[in-house]
Amino acid sequence: MTEFLWRLPSRGDGRHVRAETRYRGGFGGPPPTTPATDVRVGRYGPFDDLHQIIDAAELSGVDGVLAPYDPAGEESWIVAGGALRATRHSRVVVEFQPAFGTPVYAAKISATLQQHSHGRLGWRLAVETDTADTRARGDRVSGADRHARAAEFLTVARGVWNETPVPGAGFQGTGFEFDGAYYAVADGGFRGILSGLPFPEVYLSGTSAAALELSAQHGDVHVFTETPDGVAALVTELGERAAAAGRSVRAGLELPIIARETEQEAWARAHRQWSEAHAENPSPALDLGDGRWAGFAELGYTRPIGLVGSYEQVAQRLSRYIAAGIDSFTLVGHPHIEEVHRTGEHLLHLVDPAGRTLTGQEARA
Repeated sequence: MTEFLWRLPSRGDGRHVRAETRYRGGFGGPPPTTPATDVRVGRYGPFDDLHQIIDAAELSGVDGVLAPYDPAGEESWIVAGGALRATRHSRVVVEFQPAFGTPVYAAKISATLQQHSHGRLGWRLAVETDTADTRARGDRVSGADRHARAAEFLTVARGVWNETPVPGAGFQGTGFEFDGAYYAVADGGFRGILSGLPFPEVYLSGTSAAALELSAQHGDVHVFTETPDGVAALVTELGERAAAAGRSVRAGLELPIIARETEQEAWARAHRQWSEAHAENPSPALDLGDGRWAGFAELGYTRPIGLVGSYEQVAQRLSRYIAAGIDSFTLVGHPHIEEVHRTGEHLLHLVDPAGRTLTGQEARA
């Protein structure tokens, strides 16, 4: 079964392209006059809109949501915890950078969330953040050292997660031991209710040799971004590196989408959004063919290349990605509530009919 996640907004949402006019979720408009926790009738805070998107993803049959890391947006750990609390079945992937805290602290937070959500949490490490963000966080690690630290981070996190110290032994070398360049742990490991839980599935990204090698050694899913030349060569290289490490790593892809009943409706939507931000028409060069369009970054998306077309056309393109080895998709469209419903109700069953359609026997179970 192919996995489909929905990328949550981190700076509000709305029908408009320009971020300053997206008033949903407390961003773009005037400062809220009431706190998000105000439960009086008629009061509506930023997290109310976010939870509507999370609810829409679960109700429409999307497998889960991604709480993205955004230095200028809402804290992804808080969003992820709220999403787990608000849902019963959805997977929730939290994106964060390794300087967030020690791997032991991140593991303990995650074990607590796994305990309360029946193991539905995943991790996505933001390793290759830009220099300005790194400095603003007070993080001195840069360049190739970022991947080396991420490798130690995951090694330590898995180590303390899987190692249970001997009860009552204290600090006598009976638990997880690690002494590396970035972290050192003595007699680590979880006891009691924090032990025996599933470790979060690890999502990584990037196209550099260091990024692919990090996934080959430590990742479960490597998320690619579409390029004009496609991602087939990168998927092949990832598989070769993972095989050399004696592992298998799933390939994922993050894509913006605009899908409608007809191709004409989809392109009309794309051009209408474009006209909100640009006086001129989009360049024909942005159309890469086969339903791929490179104008999404101009519409406020974090990824430049995505899919535009009818539900059937977008489903065919997604099916070709699956045939090429992609089995995890992170999709996004705005306004989020409307687009996630369209995706779940009209698109996913065309891409993955076996996984999205109940048989008679399953329906009676």
